[in-house]
Amino acid sequence: MPVKKTIAKRIRQAEKARIRNKHYSSMMKTAIKKALATEDAENATTLGRSAMSLIDKVASVGIIHKNKAANQKSRIAKHIGTLS
Repeated sequence: MPVKKTIAKRIRQAEKARIRNKHYSSMMKTAIKKALATEDAENATTLGRSAMSLIDKVASVGIIHKNKAANQKSRIAKHIGTLS
């Protein structure tokens, strides 16, 4: 048990943030996998658009780095380009 109340509070806050970040990161990874697994051009564009939007949200909050977000979006766009 922490000695100070502020330390205990920081531990609680860090745990909440970790769970929230894990949720959004998992959601993003699932969206990316769905977008890359699709072979239909129309379906891939809609899934790709929603995945890119989710990637932007996650990057803006700071869960992932902006360069990683750019790489993932580029990967999705490249996949959609090969289908068209």
